[in-house]
Amino acid sequence: MKFSSILLLSLSLASGLACAGGTTEAGIGGALGGVLGSAVGQSLGGNTGSTIGAALGGAGGSAVGADKRSRGEAAIGGALGAAGGNVIGRSMGGTTGSLIGAAAGGGAGGALGNYMGNSSDREDRHYREGHRGRGHAYGHRKHRHWRD
Repeated sequence: MKFSSILLLSLSLASGLACAGGTTEAGIGGALGGVLGSAVGQSLGGNTGSTIGAALGGAGGSAVGADKRSRGEAAIGGALGAAGGNVIGRSMGGTTGSLIGAAAGGGAGGALGNYMGNSSDREDRHYREGHRGRGHAYGHRKHRHWRD
């Protein structure tokens, strides 16, 4: 019953994430993916499977919810956050603590990764706009007509 409710909640919220993309959506996706991956991994492979599943789920959920240009950063943040939260949560509160830790870590990591990717993209665009160059190369030869 617990697994089916987690799955139903994840699918209902993930359907709303498919239309949007932002820091909040990346955080929600990372949290849901981390919890779902942790639960599936726990049932398949114990504590190690739970950590691996949380990392994979956090990465996938964060990437789905993130902006198009920063999906890689959000996936890395969601994976690291969910895996770390899973391990810390398990040491503090057992299986329930690992699920809560995976949700908190995946959400925070996915949101932070998406934010960092967006700010890096803004800095790159700002740099490119300020350094456009002088136009075409060899401008001093542009109007010269060569004759045979």
